[in-house]
Amino acid sequence: MNKNLFLFFSIMFTFLSNAQEVKVTSGKVQRFANFQSKLVDARNIDIWLPDGYSNKEKYAVLYMNDGQALYDAESTWNKQAWEVDEIAGKLIAEGKTQKFIVVGIWNNGPKRHPEYFPQKPFESLTQIQKDTVTAQLQKAGRTKETFQPYSDLYLKFLVTELKPFIDKNFSTKPDQKNTFIAGSSMGGLISMYAICEYPKVFGGTACLSTHWPGTFTVANNPIPDAFVNYLNANLPNPKDHKIYFDYGDQTLDAMYKPLQEKVDIVMKAKGFTNKNWQTKFFPGENHSEVAWAKRLDIPLLFLLKK
Repeated sequence: MNKNLFLFFSIMFTFLSNAQEVKVTSGKVQRFANFQSKLVDARNIDIWLPDGYSNKEKYAVLYMNDGQALYDAESTWNKQAWEVDEIAGKLIAEGKTQKFIVVGIWNNGPKRHPEYFPQKPFESLTQIQKDTVTAQLQKAGRTKETFQPYSDLYLKFLVTELKPFIDKNFSTKPDQKNTFIAGSSMGGLISMYAICEYPKVFGGTACLSTHWPGTFTVANNPIPDAFVNYLNANLPNPKDHKIYFDYGDQTLDAMYKPLQEKVDIVMKAKGFTNKNWQTKFFPGENHSEVAWAKRLDIPLLFLLKK
């Protein structure tokens, strides 16, 4: 194949990847395939635009982690999705929330754990504690190497590369009070970390089934206390930030109740009230996209209510 023909097919492949349709029940999804970064590996970005999206209006922005699981269950590994398009579209159509777009950031597969694991709490551990975390993650099959998170780079990618691109190419309200981040499990951890590290960028976060253990056991695990200590020192100002947590009691969520209760004590001590903070418990719910879809309207209303 000659160079010109190769270039043509490369351009066409990129165009088709970007134009690939994601099945949605409302609005539309625009994909930027293989979005390049100088900080982290390239990944797809799927941006959901509500029905009637127009450059004549300005929209709040919700950044969501694990972006490949947000819209189309037929395209996910476990045939489950958050049904963001359906739930967000309904809330907007009914006038219950302000108009917003959703930026779905695909995770990095095998590198998801180190990208989403809050880095500074980990680095506050002693070497023995770090080795314990590594051993627990190796036992769970999450790493073969010595564990080292690089979530600071991931957040820097969101704030210095992805957000400027979104604000340049879409009709957004770029200010802090209209910029939100959300996720579940490890995606909940990185969303919590984001609002603490970049309080001037993010005005609110939704952390569903937040994976406070960091590993997959509570026994002999130094991480939950490290997270609590980090939050005690780094929570953003409650006057201009909203934070949502929740958890169930089945599958992985069965570990979360006592850990979330420790976090809630810190939230109260730092001045958060029901005006700017919610922690909700959902008995009988497990750790899955189906469970999160059932209750996604609650954090969306909390963060984006008119």
